[in-house]
Amino acid sequence: MRPSWDEYFMEIAEVVKTRSTCLRRQVGAVIVKDKQILSTGYNGAPSGLKHCEETGCLRQQLGVPSGEKHELCRGLHAEQNAIIQASLHGVKIEGATIYVTTQPCVVCAKMIINSGIKKLIYKGDYPDRLSAQMLRESGITVQKFQQET
Repeated sequence: MRPSWDEYFMEIAEVVKTRSTCLRRQVGAVIVKDKQILSTGYNGAPSGLKHCEETGCLRQQLGVPSGEKHELCRGLHAEQNAIIQASLHGVKIEGATIYVTTQPCVVCAKMIINSGIKKLIYKGDYPDRLSAQMLRESGITVQKFQQET
């Protein structure tokens, strides 16, 4: 039996996350519109900079809990990279759906809201209540991914 489109695109996000260079959590994102992949992203250091695999993780060294002090991380999140890649290549993502392997943080939620993305499907939970509140308030359709049986 063929997987549903949601299963198919989430599976692609899972593959994309394997490119992540984060030492704490690998995350993948896929932006889709009309069943066409527009952009992908994974979490890692900005282009041309050393990755955490080489430098170590400052947040880990300082014992910073998940979901806090994002400014201490040298990496970009998967959602940020997917939105940036679309922008770099002139791809319009307004009205699209973003599939993410982990619920977005508040910074990514704000970027998703302002990008014009209309639907978010995420797989894993993330400890950020403000993100969830802002996404609800924005009118974006938010759905936790459920594997079909």
